[in-house]
Amino acid sequence: MFKNIIAPVQAWLLSRGQCVGCGTPLKNGKIKEYSNNKQKITCKCGRIFIYNQKTRKYRRALFEEV
Repeated sequence: MFKNIIAPVQAWLLSRGQCVGCGTPLKNGKIKEYSNNKQKITCKCGRIFIYNQKTRKYRRALFEEV
């Protein structure tokens, strides 16, 4: 039940380009090139995200990508 409440809020934050943990804009994080049209972004709170430049969307990084 708890996940049903949190997941939409996290999806909304990611759609706005903000970290799901601290709410800061992800464009202020440390950016590294990851692969074709993708960037690995590390937020100041330590969470890692993947930005797809083609679709212009953020998502949380998988364990394999960390």
